This record gives sequence, C-alpha cells and structure tokens, in this order.
Amino acid sequence: MAGPMLSNGSDYDCDVLVVGGGPAGSTAAALLAGKGHRVVLLEKDHHPRFHIGESLLPCNLPLLERLGVLEEVERIGMLKYGAEFVSPYHGKAVTFDFANAWDKTKPYAFQVRRSEFDHILIRNAAAKGATVFEGCKVTDVDIRGTEGSIVTARQEDGTSRSLRTRFLVDASGRDTLLASRFGIKRRNTKHNSAAMFGHFTGAKRLPGKAEGNITVFWFDHGWFWFIPLADGTTSVGAVCWPYYFKTRKTDQTRFFLDTVALCPALAERLEGAELTGPVTGTGNFSYQADRMSGPGYVMLGDAFAFIDPVFSTGVYLAMTSAFEGAEAVDSCLREPARQEQALRRFEQSVRQGIGTFSWYIYRVTTPALRNLFMGPRNVFRVEEALLSLLAGDVFRPSPIKTRLKIFKAIYYMNALLDMKRNYMAWRKRRQNVRTPLGDAV
Repeated sequence: MAGPMLSNGSDYDCDVLVVGGGPAGSTAAALLAGKGHRVVLLEKDHHPRFHIGESLLPCNLPLLERLGVLEEVERIGMLKYGAEFVSPYHGKAVTFDFANAWDKTKPYAFQVRRSEFDHILIRNAAAKGATVFEGCKVTDVDIRGTEGSIVTARQEDGTSRSLRTRFLVDASGRDTLLASRFGIKRRNTKHNSAAMFGHFTGAKRLPGKAEGNITVFWFDHGWFWFIPLADGTTSVGAVCWPYYFKTRKTDQTRFFLDTVALCPALAERLEGAELTGPVTGTGNFSYQADRMSGPGYVMLGDAFAFIDPVFSTGVYLAMTSAFEGAEAVDSCLREPARQEQALRRFEQSVRQGIGTFSWYIYRVTTPALRNLFMGPRNVFRVEEALLSLLAGDVFRPSPIKTRLKIFKAIYYMNALLDMKRNYMAWRKRRQNVRTPLGDAV
C-alpha cells in the first residue's frame, strides 16, 4: 500500500481524507470508498503494528460481516462466549454468557491480536478502493469549512505534501488530532484511570468452552483484565486510580508484577507464566472532546473520546462511530444543504451510546454494582438486558432500555441499603477523579 502522493492538479485531491488506519479509520474508508467517493487514508505507522484493546463484543460481528471481513477475523480470533467477573470481596467468580442476553442471536465474540485485526481492516479499505498511505504522518490541518480542508503530511523520506479534501475524517485515536488542535480535548471529570499491561505465555485459562472468555478481576486499587488469545498468549492489564501509580518506586515491570501479586486470584492464574515482552503503561485514559463534528469534518472513535476498557467497548465504539460517521459524511457530500442535520444526527447517536456505557463504567468499582454483578438475578429480565449491554446492544431501539432503567433503580436501592460503604466509595472515587496522573505511568 504505497505509491506517490496524489496530484494537486484538480480542485480537490480527494472527496474524503481519513487520518488514522485503526478500526475507526479503516472502517470509514472502506464504507465511503464503497459508496463511490474518492478516499485517501493516511496512517503514520506500518501494519501490522502492536495495539492494545484485544477484546471484541458480539455486536462487532454484524459490522464485520457488513464490511466483508468476518471470515478473516474468525480465522485469527479466539472464541469468546462470555465474561467472567472475580471479586475478592465476595470470594467467588460469576460468568455472564452472551447466549443468555435479551437478543439470543449473538452468543459469542472474539479475542484478537490487534496487529492482525487492524491489518485485516486496513487491507479491506484498500481492497474497497481507498488509496492507503502508510508511514505518513499528518503534521498540519487547515480546515476551511464548506471549502474543505488542506492536510499536510510528512512521508518517511522526510518530504511533505499537501492534499486538499472535500471532507476530513479524524480517526487519529489517542493522538486526537483535531480535538488537540482546536483545544477542545478535556480530561473526563467523571472518571480518571490509567493502565499498564503485558503479554504472558503459560497462563491458566478457564476449562472447555469458556477458555476464550475475558476475566475481570477486581482488587483494591482498580481492576485487571485477562484476555486469552488464539496463539496461546494471554493479555493481562491493570487499570488503576492515579494515586496508586504515584506509589511506584521500581521499574514498570517490577511494579506490574507486584501489582499482580495484590490480586491472589489472578496471581494463581499466572503462576508459572512468563512475560513475552516489555510491560507498557498509558496514562490520560479518560477524556472527551467538546464536539465531534463541524463543517467539513468528523471525529471517530478515540479521536473524540475514550472512557475505560472494562466492558471492552473501544473497538466496538470506534467501528460503530465509523458506520454512523460514514453515513453522515456521505449525506454531507451528496446533499451539502443538509450537512448540519446529518452531523447532528451522527453526533447524537454516538454520544447516546457512549453515555449508556459510561453510567456503568463510572460505577463498576462501587460496592453496590459489584454486589449486583456478583449476585445476578433476572427479575423483570434485567439480567438479560445487562447482558445485552455487555454485548454492545446500545444503539438500536430496544426493550432493554426499560429494563436497564429498572436495573439502575435496583442499584440505587442497594446503595441506600449499605449507605456508609457506598458513600465512602463515592468520596474515594471523587478524590481519585480529581487527582492528576502526571508522569506516574
């Protein structure tokens, strides 16, 4: 996927220029090229390349099928039939099977190596007709509203070239190209965490059909993920409050292993396992931009917002925002007079999905929510609705919305029944959200 930059001989070098070749950018590029638009995708790295976020949701599968890549993903994926939650506060583990969700048609998902998964998606974008340039970093953007944008990019040989596009799609991930440029990226005032992670061989997995399930381990400073991959590797990460990272006095690998030791249930699963590479850390985990669209541009996936990976929503939200965004961009290009309406509809839909997940993510470490997860009951079919939420079914009209409201009411009643512990947890959370992470990770 290489070649000379496009000629500047016409008014526009392309109809749509996509910045970023992750799941959001590659999905949008494939869809828009499939609709007949001239699409250029610029990716700063070369695929395959490492990326964290290996767990997909059942609702990813219809999106992959619509892109025409589901069979390829099946070949590289580890079947994931559900999610296990392990609580030291309850002394037990509980598994949620996607087959028991309200919608029974999506009983599984996949765990994937993101290097392989993202490579499939960017190759698909090229196969659908997008012109893909890798090793090409965007250095400047001049947005001119209805007149399009001029994007300057630096190639690997050091040369720069400008391209004029009718519409700009920012899928730059945590680089947050436009949000940073506009000065509208904000630290999430309702959540604040960071992560460190590594890959292991020889980790103990669940038996039988549950081998590929993700496991979430709660512990005093946050939670861990345990994600089995098809090649025998297991991804393990710790998502913690800022105060905990500030206690680090050793190198990151030692600190990570010492943190694992604080969670006996996880330590037992990693007994005898070996790290296959360096431990990596990332801060500034939770943020959101003030807006995700404007005249001539949209922001997709992490380029707009990232919350927390506890429910494995990252890839799903990125791809869903790409599907919604591609429809909006197509409408803007075909009917410029209706651009404002199309972008408003796109933004409302994506924000609604993020907001639905956020309520649970913000409360996942509270005693009240842990109690409900560790003692699931299907009263009024709320467990089925919760499973549909965990599967990603938050965008379409669905009866689960009424049941999720009932679940919230049950949550607040449980919080009142154990008011002291939940109030102390709320106070601690409030302090943690206000704590800047700095350079602790």
